[in-house]
Amino acid sequence: MLSIDSLERGVVIDHIEAGKAMEIYNYLGLDKLECSVAIIKNVKSNRMGKKDIIKIEDEIETDLHMLGFIDTNITVNIIDGGTIIKKMNITLPDKIVNIIKCKNPRCITSVEQELPHVFKLTDPERKVYRCAYCEQQAEH
Repeated sequence: MLSIDSLERGVVIDHIEAGKAMEIYNYLGLDKLECSVAIIKNVKSNRMGKKDIIKIEDEIETDLHMLGFIDTNITVNIIDGGTIIKKMNITLPDKIVNIIKCKNPRCITSVEQELPHVFKLTDPERKVYRCAYCEQQAEH
């Protein structure tokens, strides 16, 4: 049995669809952190069959609600003193900012590099996001 030490303080991103942990790792820029980050892949799950988990041994300065763009089954646990002090069920965000880039070469974000990349949820059932500037559908 694989054993990963429990966290004293930090963040646990749980119930990630199996195989999506690296995508989340990249979206959150976790490679830039100075603290330990554990990615546990293909963990047995009664609810999901298999799942991925990410454990971050520190607080992170990012909006974790945007993870719903990737997977709405995700739960985020904030740990302090070895116990869960906050549990967040992630849902589809209405808007995502600077998570993905618009692929339209004619979009203003291609020319104006300092503009934030903003996508708005236009079809919640199909999880479709469109660029706030040019209406290009997001690819992810």
